[in-house]
Amino acid sequence: MLAKLLQNKQQLLWIVILVLLLVGIRFFEDQLFYDPFLAYFKSEFTHTKLPQFNVFKLFFSLGMRFYLNTVISLFLLYVIFKDTKMVKFSILLYMILGSILLISFLFVLNFFGEENKMALFYLRRFLIQPIFILLFIPAFYYQKQVKR
Repeated sequence: MLAKLLQNKQQLLWIVILVLLLVGIRFFEDQLFYDPFLAYFKSEFTHTKLPQFNVFKLFFSLGMRFYLNTVISLFLLYVIFKDTKMVKFSILLYMILGSILLISFLFVLNFFGEENKMALFYLRRFLIQPIFILLFIPAFYYQKQVKR
């Protein structure tokens, strides 16, 4: 696959641009998104109370960040595999997983926040980081290899 990527420089350029966009979202997260949990989870959070937050702003911010990461990840999948069926399936997976994660995060935050800080940490991590693309690329690559 790497030899194939090197042959197609335009494809490699798009991959680099899309990965840099994902990195840019992470790098400018403080300026782009409302998230009082950024500093909270960087500190020793196990012994401190949850920070004050606006539920609606937090929900919108997490949703927008997940959406931006998803759109960039879907373009990345298309650039790598050139398979619209795979991208459509990924859209479905992202919609289902994103909805479950966002609802779960808000549910745990509102009802079990102080008792389940680690659950909040990991649910939020899946929402704000493009972790699914790290799972989808090897899985789809393996699926393509098995079909041959």
